Amino acid sequence: MEEKQTLICSKCQVEMKPAETHFSYLGHVFRHQLLRCPECGQIYVPESLAKGRMAQVEGSLEEK
Repeated sequence: MEEKQTLICSKCQVEMKPAETHFSYLGHVFRHQLLRCPECGQIYVPESLAKGRMAQVEGSLEEK
């Protein structure tokens, strides 16, 4: 069984909660469920998303 990881906002010291987040990256818009601080709105972007989905957007632009 996988343990659920709890992330705490470094600014507000409260637990980050899942929230739908909209991104605009290199002219493309997409949405993804990410952890966000309910107080200040700071978002946690995991490395897998930054290297995965955003790399796909870059790749699709290079093909054009």
